[in-house]
Amino acid sequence: MVNEIIDKLRDKKIAILGFGKEGQSTYRFIRKYLKNQDVTILDLNDVKDNELLVNDNHLKMICGKNYLDDLDDYDLIIKAPGISLKDLKDSKIIAKITSQLELLLEVDKKNIIGITGTKGKSTTTSLLYQVLKDQGRDAFLLGNIGIPVLDKIDEYSDDSLLVIEMSSHQLEFVKESPHIGIILNLFQDHLDHDGDLQHYHNNKMHMFSFQNEDDIAIFSDDNEYLHERVKNGHFKSVLYDVRFDNSPIKEHSVRLSDDKIYYNNELLYVDGERKLLGQHNLKNIMFVILVARLLHLDLQKARDTIMNFQGLKYRMERIGTFDGITYYNDTIATIPEATISAIEALKDVDTLIFGGMDRGIEYGHLIDYLEKSNIANIVCMPTTGHTIGKILQERCDKNISFVETLEEAHEVSKKVTRPGKICLLSPAASSYEYFKNFEEKGKRFEEIVKGD
Repeated sequence: MVNEIIDKLRDKKIAILGFGKEGQSTYRFIRKYLKNQDVTILDLNDVKDNELLVNDNHLKMICGKNYLDDLDDYDLIIKAPGISLKDLKDSKIIAKITSQLELLLEVDKKNIIGITGTKGKSTTTSLLYQVLKDQGRDAFLLGNIGIPVLDKIDEYSDDSLLVIEMSSHQLEFVKESPHIGIILNLFQDHLDHDGDLQHYHNNKMHMFSFQNEDDIAIFSDDNEYLHERVKNGHFKSVLYDVRFDNSPIKEHSVRLSDDKIYYNNELLYVDGERKLLGQHNLKNIMFVILVARLLHLDLQKARDTIMNFQGLKYRMERIGTFDGITYYNDTIATIPEATISAIEALKDVDTLIFGGMDRGIEYGHLIDYLEKSNIANIVCMPTTGHTIGKILQERCDKNISFVETLEEAHEVSKKVTRPGKICLLSPAASSYEYFKNFEEKGKRFEEIVKGD
């Protein structure tokens, strides 16, 4: 596997586009196997002082606002996911773009289970990985969840299962799809990076676009966007549809009926008390249990893993109860649908803290939902929170507060939340305006609530 990738890189004029976590991983990989090959690093930021780059006589760096000017000079451009090329129209340059993910897919797609979707990717990927590990399978958790796919390539064997969370950014330029591809849902998101909704959804559908007749495509058929995309997609792979409703069972269908998950007419799973709360997580479980069935795993053991799975940090995470108020941290909720799912899962939300960076997402359905909800107190943070809060003030008599910081939001929530009830931080927007990412925002909120 390694040799096949190295052969694709050898003697090429290579640019590493973006020198964050994945770009650095790519550099380490190339230098491990191709010590004397010329490489150029392209980045908006000045990365010349990075300790990785010391004493490299075969390295060139182009940093600053013109770092994208001469992409045509290279044979191969290994792009990091975070670099947006939404305005790039030059087909000659697009043909040169690759990524860690694509290099791996080109040599080892048969062992790869790819998972994408607007929401639920990290939870579903982590849960499936844990199910595999608990049954002794040689599995790796990789991709958008934080581990570049080339980081552990020396450890992969022919029997390894690579469970890879794939973002729209990672899928944007790929020309290969995994053997098992999963699309959980499609909503509005990442319009700042992808330019428009159609392009964003096009990127997601690359999960299936390059599959063949021997591959497996699993998708949520009761998601409006996704249903239409698959219906009109003319995909070659074997399609498995997952639905919550009691629509007629057909071949390769997964359905939920009375808390029971059926594959065709076969009972796979009976839902019960679990730590992974909410109906949206039950949908994620449906995908995981289907993959377990297709891989001939022990379904009872899979159920045991699912029942005990704690969930991930900053995803409806219970911080604790202070002065009678229970605080939940859900900063991963960067779209309205995720915030609504968290409210419905937790049930006793008395105060919602929300708001973040405005990326042009439609918020009408969230406004309607909050207006009709039982939430008594809505604490609005900039920028989207302030916009939505002003609309809600004209439409309902809820207690609506406007704040600028998390500290202020916490002070308000302590005063207004009824004892025995929940205060939920669930932004329904990106955190980038004031924080580096949702983790930084979540960590800060936890510190404030605990008084650290």
